[in-house]
Amino acid sequence: MARTSLTEQTADGPRTVSWRARLALGLLLVLAVVTVVVSNRFLTERFTSDTRNRAELRLALYGGNLMSELRRNAIVPQLLARDPTLIAALATSDFSQSTQRLLSFVEEIGAASLMLLDRDGRAVAATDRNRLGSQHRSASYFVDALRSRDTLFSVGERESGGYRFTYSRRIEQRGEVHGVILVEVDLRKFEQDWKGISDAVLVTDSSGMIILATEPRWRGLTEERALARAPAESAIERAIQATADWTAERADAYLGGEAVMRVESRLPFRGWRIASFTTYDSVREKVNGVLALEIMGFAVLFALAFYFLSRRTAVRMALFQRESAELRRLNARLQREIAERERVQETLAEAEQTLAQSSKLAVLGEMSAAVSHELNQPLAAMKTYLAGARLLVQRNRADEALSAFQRIDDLIGRMGAITRQLKSYARKGGDVFEPVDLRDAVAASLSMMEPQLKQRSVRISRALPAHPVRVMGDRVRIEQVLVNLLRNALDATHGEAEPQIDIILAAGETASLSVRDNGPGIADLESLFEPFYTTKKPGDGVGLGLAISSGIVADMGGRLIARNAEGGGAVFEMQLPILTDDAETEAAE
Repeated sequence: MARTSLTEQTADGPRTVSWRARLALGLLLVLAVVTVVVSNRFLTERFTSDTRNRAELRLALYGGNLMSELRRNAIVPQLLARDPTLIAALATSDFSQSTQRLLSFVEEIGAASLMLLDRDGRAVAATDRNRLGSQHRSASYFVDALRSRDTLFSVGERESGGYRFTYSRRIEQRGEVHGVILVEVDLRKFEQDWKGISDAVLVTDSSGMIILATEPRWRGLTEERALARAPAESAIERAIQATADWTAERADAYLGGEAVMRVESRLPFRGWRIASFTTYDSVREKVNGVLALEIMGFAVLFALAFYFLSRRTAVRMALFQRESAELRRLNARLQREIAERERVQETLAEAEQTLAQSSKLAVLGEMSAAVSHELNQPLAAMKTYLAGARLLVQRNRADEALSAFQRIDDLIGRMGAITRQLKSYARKGGDVFEPVDLRDAVAASLSMMEPQLKQRSVRISRALPAHPVRVMGDRVRIEQVLVNLLRNALDATHGEAEPQIDIILAAGETASLSVRDNGPGIADLESLFEPFYTTKKPGDGVGLGLAISSGIVADMGGRLIARNAEGGGAVFEMQLPILTDDAETEAAE
């Protein structure tokens, strides 16, 4: 009886275990299939959306670069039409220097080519010497330019293929037309740039004709005809390719039988449009990569399941025991490595604390040097004013002495403002800006530097506009920058027989304030704004003035640049965003 029960138990036992194992494997298989299907749909939708977003961003960048090139070249004909040298050449028919004049402009402008046409449409000067003497009497850009007073844009076909994009404008003097200036815009360079990044890009004009494209054979066609020029090799291959193109959404177009994503954007120029075509290869690669990981994970789970089902055998048990022993050894080694890494982390923490302390000491030293440098100028001015006041008191000229004391009081207030600005510079925030007239800042800075300038007999030339030039900033910090630039200009003209400093203030899209000297110029422009870089003798400066000045201008949204003047000397130019009337009203509110 007991034997029968044992046999049934032995017989029923495996059947129970086998049934549970089959159920677990079946559920795992269903879970794997559902996971792969759901993941495939979800990841395809997500990566397709990401690919489209990136394509739209690239297209916006392409359109912006194209518009920037067109707008930059649009102003060139208007400027060249006013060039007195070109006008005189057309009036006197002396074109010996005209081509050289255009060559000097083309490198600075960045245009593809420049050409000067006389009243008969003959090319009398050109940056491409092969085009000298060519006739353009019947060209639309010449005929239309003679009839209009504005700059005209035209698109014409090249002899070598593609299109030529030109701006033209007539040149006239006292109501008499002398000729036409022609500026060719190089837009074909964008095709090469796009070709290296995007799969395909094209630009169409208002009539839908392709004028720019990464595929040269597309130019001069409509988009529909261009895409039809790249079919699959056969209808069967195209059907197979379309079936294989699993995407989250319907393909926008087909290039060579391959499904592509089409993104279009309108350009704010003469009804132009730009479109790009992106394949789904990146989507497929990403989705397949994730699915491969999922399938691999489920494969590992299946392997582990079969391993645990078969581990009752003696061989599996022995293997398991050996692996357990190996794992214990690895665990012991891992624990030792963890302990070693904890010791290394403790050592690293100590080193970081030491480094942080060293950094604090370095910053303290730099700020001390900065305070010494920035307060040196007001102290020098105070010393001069005190000496003058002493002489005025001795000569019983008390009123003039009081004026000197008032200036000393202003300098003391300025020293306090400088220390506060240095603290604000260290905090990098918290500045309160207000409208500042740069003309007043120039006057205050010259007043502060007046003793040193008179002592050296420096000639000051000022070119200031009659109307206010306002920027949003801190007047004390702007005057601080100007005083530093004037001080550097004064030091640069130390060895000159007739020292001269020119101050030029101009207002356009930005406010530009230039300080120029007739000194020897700047030897190392790259290291000029680095902290502690100086060309002065030891004790005359620590090399922080320009570094701090550059930081002050940058905090106000501008920039400080330096260059060597053509006639000798150095030019420092401070550019700040100009304050318009609307912005000033908002700031006042």
